[in-house]
Amino acid sequence: MPLVEKITERRNKKSADIDSKSIRDILELINAEDATVAGAVEGAIPRIEDFVRLTVKALSSDGRLFYVGSGTSGRLGVLDAAECPPTFSVEPTLVQGIIAGGEKALVQSVENAEDSLAEGKASVEKAAVTPQDVVLGISTSSATPYVLAALERAAEMGASTGLLICNEMAKPAYIDVLIPVIVGPEIITGSTRMKAGTATKLVLNMISTTTMIKLNKTYGNLMVDLKALNQKLWDRGTRIIREFVPLDYESARELLISAKGEVKTAIVMACCSQDYASAKTSLEQCGGSLRKVIG
Repeated sequence: MPLVEKITERRNKKSADIDSKSIRDILELINAEDATVAGAVEGAIPRIEDFVRLTVKALSSDGRLFYVGSGTSGRLGVLDAAECPPTFSVEPTLVQGIIAGGEKALVQSVENAEDSLAEGKASVEKAAVTPQDVVLGISTSSATPYVLAALERAAEMGASTGLLICNEMAKPAYIDVLIPVIVGPEIITGSTRMKAGTATKLVLNMISTTTMIKLNKTYGNLMVDLKALNQKLWDRGTRIIREFVPLDYESARELLISAKGEVKTAIVMACCSQDYASAKTSLEQCGGSLRKVIG
């Protein structure tokens, strides 16, 4: 029995003769199609907001955020999760990516992995998902068996659930928030690593960044919860400190060193004349909000 045709599997009339076009024309065509992605994401903002509210609630109550996907969708979920610890100084377990086929699928296509219902269910069981957690499935086709099985099992385990898709579908009972981002047919038919992949990256960035902002991981647009782990981050952290404290670069860097590379702690130490331990306590008492500590 043939599968129902998906929007992401339709041929794009604009690129029907793409192989006969010049390099410049191909690039301009791809770029023109990419330019439509932001508009599609904009239309989904109300649903993205609903999911962010679930996520903030979960992470504020000792819960975790899981992304579950296969192929490009899974890799983008793992990428977004991996970037949260260095950006916002959160534990690696707070935001986790689960990909069909495991670590091998990060660097090599494991296409048949997405069809396993059993593996999808097992993935959230292995992660020991709890009612405090929230799980976002990512399936541009809206029909990836691995992802849907993982979400259904996660719901049975009491977790909140969301599903990010690029096709139309009726919301299953086990999905709390359905996020459809309809980007239309791809330049190369079915190649959802293109517009659908771009849309996925944008939405995941929005979810994780907005959640972290609401968890007091920034001050304005400054990445104050950054933890210096390499030369670039030591430099960035030093410059952020100087936004708050009238110090020269070397003095700001010494302050950051004394704060064990923790930018937010260093700022409290300087602004409130506190030692490291007292600054940490002040932040903990204010839920990690630098704004509440220093005004």
